[in-house]
Amino acid sequence: MLNSNIMKMKKYLIVKISWAIYILVFSAQLHAQPMDSLQVFTEAAYLDWVKEYHPIIQRANLLQRAAEAYQLKARGGFEPKVEGSIQQKSFDGKTYFTIGQTGLKIPTWLGAEVKAGYHWTNGVFLNPENNLPTNGQAFVGVNWSLGRGLRIDERRATLKKARLLEEANEAERQQQVNNLLLEAGKAYWEWVYAYNSMQIQEEGLRLSSIRLEGVRGSFLQGDKPAIDTLESLIQVQNREIALNEAMVQYDNQSRILSNFLWYENELPLEVSDLLRPPNYEEIDLSNVRLNLTQLLDQLPEDHPTLQAYRVKLAQLEIDRRLKAEQLKPQIDVELNLLSDGFDFVNTPKDFEGGNFNALLTENYKAGINVSMPIFNRKTRGDLELVDLKLLETNYLLRQKSQDIKNKILNYQGVLDNTKQQIVINQSTIDNYQILLDAENEKFRFGESSIFLLNSREQKLIESQLKLIKLLTLYRKNRLALLWATGSVQ
Repeated sequence: MLNSNIMKMKKYLIVKISWAIYILVFSAQLHAQPMDSLQVFTEAAYLDWVKEYHPIIQRANLLQRAAEAYQLKARGGFEPKVEGSIQQKSFDGKTYFTIGQTGLKIPTWLGAEVKAGYHWTNGVFLNPENNLPTNGQAFVGVNWSLGRGLRIDERRATLKKARLLEEANEAERQQQVNNLLLEAGKAYWEWVYAYNSMQIQEEGLRLSSIRLEGVRGSFLQGDKPAIDTLESLIQVQNREIALNEAMVQYDNQSRILSNFLWYENELPLEVSDLLRPPNYEEIDLSNVRLNLTQLLDQLPEDHPTLQAYRVKLAQLEIDRRLKAEQLKPQIDVELNLLSDGFDFVNTPKDFEGGNFNALLTENYKAGINVSMPIFNRKTRGDLELVDLKLLETNYLLRQKSQDIKNKILNYQGVLDNTKQQIVINQSTIDNYQILLDAENEKFRFGESSIFLLNSREQKLIESQLKLIKLLTLYRKNRLALLWATGSVQ
């Protein structure tokens, strides 16, 4: 039990220390602002914090490293290779044979494989075809597929697709970041709504409590009936219930917001009391300035979802080229130039053609291998499947592009409509305030009732709560519009 309590205390201290660090960081960014604004946890600061430390962001950043690893793996297909082997047989005191070889092979982007090496053999029972000069034999040569595999082969296709994977993973990373920031932004504005709702309910309770004391005083002086004190008390009780519900909602939204707050080493944080959301009067209503015509034209190049489809199409095109290459006949050509030991130009003295001519006409090993399936059904079937996949992906790309365009236009329309509702609601609040002020004057002169006064005040509170709802809805739709364009960040 003691160890458990110690662990809990350590965790508590770590969280508090981390938030102290956080306050210092953001205080440094906000030092030029008035002191009372240092405690405002702005949306920009919050999203910056999420982008810096959230585990999903850290995981998304691994995609770039994965793409680099795939490229490194694909480049391995073009690595030079050193190889060597030796075989020896000895029996009854005799060395039957010794056969050794070592060499270097270098694949090239053109599909040819350049090679060089050295062979040596000796023994009393050596196979005649393994007979070599006394000094062994060096060679240089090339293997080249002049039919199937001349334009593209498995190694080149793998490397091309690995390079495209970097773009695909970057698009995937942007999608994950955008989705996270959208969810985080929605949680932030729900937190702002809950806080401002709680503030309005607190103010409503304060006003109704003051009114109750005033009505009680008037009742004791004989100016007001007892029923007015009961009416005022009921109003106070209703406001206390409403405030309690608002406080519970604010606590819940604070915990939801904390789900997106992390620090180094995957340390989860909680929302500090030193930070508060902006008051609803401080919420910026500036619209997102988008050139919709230009934006929609550039969607295929800029939107991460559409970029992912474009990369997939490019990868399928590589697959198609590779499959189409398999329709060609297999024609493998091999040419090796041979030497006496390591001397490629010294030939027997009685050879009249000259040393270098002997290298090209006598001292070589060459071969050709040709094969071709008669019907090539498998390759033609594979090619047809790739063509169908290309068509399917193109259909999906066009459909997704249209969906994204409609989402952008819809969010822009909702954003404009919400802003109009906010303007109307602000005017409604002003009118309710005028009615409430007039009702207060009438009540002061005994020309109104506590019921009418409470009713006017409740309408004002409801209108204020509706305004906060519209303001936070506007900012959530603003985030959603940026998300639909593929760029919350």
